[in-house]
Amino acid sequence: MGVEVSFCVVNTEQRELLLRGLDAIAREQAALPFESEVLVLDNASRDGSAEAAAAHPAVTEVLRLTRRRGKAENDSEVLGRAHGRFLLMLNEDSELLPGATAALHAALESHPRAAAAGAALLRPDGRPQPSAWRFPGPRAALLTALMLHRRLVVQSGGGTAVREVDWAQSAALMVRAQAGRAVGWLDPAFFVYSDEVDFCKRLRDAGWTVLHVPAARAVHHEQLSTGAVPRRRIVEMSRNRDRYMRKHHSAPAALAVRGLTALAYAGRAAAALVLPGHDPRRYLVHVRASLWPGRGEGLREAAEAFNRSHAT
Repeated sequence: MGVEVSFCVVNTEQRELLLRGLDAIAREQAALPFESEVLVLDNASRDGSAEAAAAHPAVTEVLRLTRRRGKAENDSEVLGRAHGRFLLMLNEDSELLPGATAALHAALESHPRAAAAGAALLRPDGRPQPSAWRFPGPRAALLTALMLHRRLVVQSGGGTAVREVDWAQSAALMVRAQAGRAVGWLDPAFFVYSDEVDFCKRLRDAGWTVLHVPAARAVHHEQLSTGAVPRRRIVEMSRNRDRYMRKHHSAPAALAVRGLTALAYAGRAAAALVLPGHDPRRYLVHVRASLWPGRGEGLREAAEAFNRSHAT
C-alpha cells in the first residue's frame, strides 16, 4: 500500500505554532489505519523553523526556500511533491483536533465526486470560526452590506452533517490529488487570500464538489503570521478579492463588489464609533482598500522587500 494521506504544511516565520501543529499531526498519524507522510515547506524563515521541522519525528521532508514567495505558489509546490491519494493542506497556524484527519478522509471516500473537504475551524478560545462560504459576487457582497452574511453567505454554521458548500478555507482542507492535479493546483497570481476561493471555483467548474465536514475540527490561530502588519494584510486581501472578481465575473460585477464591500466596512466603521473595543480606523482602511484595490503595499511587497534585504 502506498501513501494514503499527505499532510502538507506551509510555514512563514512561525516556529512555535508550526511545532504545535506538527505535534497535532503526529497524534493524528498514530490513530490512522493507513500510511501517511508529512511535508513542510518553509518560506525562507529566519527563526529556525526549517531546522525545527527537520528535527521533528513526524516530518518526512522539509522543502527550504531561500526567497519568500506567495502562499498559493508554495501550496502548489508542496501539493505537487506529495505522494498521497489525499492531501491535507494546513497553515502553520492550524492545529488539528483528534479525529479530524479520519473524518475528512471518510467524507471524501464517501463522496467520490468531491474534490475537497474542509474542517470546521475554531478560534483559540474554542469559539467557532466561519470556514465555508458561498462564492463571492455582487449578491454575496450585497447580503454582507445588509448584515445578512452570517445567515445567507456563511455555509459552515450549524448542523453536524457533511454538506456541500461553494468553497472552504484552506487552513485545514483535504484535497483529492487526482482533482487538484487536473485543475493545475492553485493559481500563483493570488499571492495570498482568495487563492483557495479560486481553487474551489475551478474545481466546481470542472464538475467536482466541495464539502464542509463539521466532525473534523481544527484550531486556527487567527493568521498570526501576518497579524503584525494589518494594513498590508488588508491591502492584499482587497486586491485579491478584486482579482478573483475580474477573473470569474465581469468588470461591472467587480466594480459593484468594490462598492458594496466598501459600504459594508463603512457601516462597521460607524458602529465602531460607539462600540467599545472596536477601532473605526481599521475599518476605514478596509473601505479605502476595497474601493481602490490597486493602491498601497500588501504582503507581496513585504515579501519582495524581505528578499531584497536578505539577498546573498
